[in-house]
Amino acid sequence: MNHFTYKPGGVCSRMIDIDVDGDTIVKVTFTGGCSGNTQGVAALIAGMNIDEAISRLEGIHCGPRPTSCPDQLSRALKAYKAEQA
Repeated sequence: MNHFTYKPGGVCSRMIDIDVDGDTIVKVTFTGGCSGNTQGVAALIAGMNIDEAISRLEGIHCGPRPTSCPDQLSRALKAYKAEQA
């Protein structure tokens, strides 16, 4: 299992920790942000394929912001994949 930490930008959450096994997301933990929303997103993508999660989360906005915690998670997963290449 691999662990990856990502510092998001433009959102309330301050850190995203991701545990991955192969191409499957095992666990996601957000530090900061809207607790209910980030816990919900983390629970929904546990067990999901990385590419599937990216395609579902990428481009989601939070109000007037051009990004969101789910979008930042997609960016974190892309960064993880780039690091593994």
